[in-house]
Amino acid sequence: MSAEKKDARSGKGPGKESQPLIIAKTPAEEQRLKLERLMRNPDKPVNVPERPKEWNPRAPPEFVRDVMGSSAGAGSGEFHVYRHLRRREYQRQDFLERMSDKQKLDEDYIEKVKENQKAAEERTAKRRKKREKLKQKKLMAKKAKMESQKEEGDSESSAASSPSEAEEKEDDAEVPSFIMGRR
Repeated sequence: MSAEKKDARSGKGPGKESQPLIIAKTPAEEQRLKLERLMRNPDKPVNVPERPKEWNPRAPPEFVRDVMGSSAGAGSGEFHVYRHLRRREYQRQDFLERMSDKQKLDEDYIEKVKENQKAAEERTAKRRKKREKLKQKKLMAKKAKMESQKEEGDSESSAASSPSEAEEKEDDAEVPSFIMGRR
């Protein structure tokens, strides 16, 4: 009965067991513990945060109200306003420069991928042509062999042949007309 009261006071149901606190010592162990916790209840939906939006500088003002001149009577507070405007403008220019560099890199990458695909297609076409050529060569060799056997068969039926000659002809049939890999 005292055990039931303890469970009731802790706020957990009687069916739940308290899990020991495990402190991860390495980042890999921490990730393993997180995965184990997620996999305990696979039906529970997991919240995957969206990627943060890229920072954009504030657009330059269309109409500048307080234009600063180079007069000698500028107050001491104007310097700070000028400094902030200058900093903002430099940030905007740096951002635009980084964006143009990124676009150039993306275009270069896309161009390189297209070149690689084209080169791969050319290699594939060359190899395909070579395979077709070998196939044609094999067919021609097979046809020539069939014709020679047909001619020998016609001459063999007209003339009596000994068993040793027949064995030699069988050995000749097993020799390939060409060997791959040699020139």
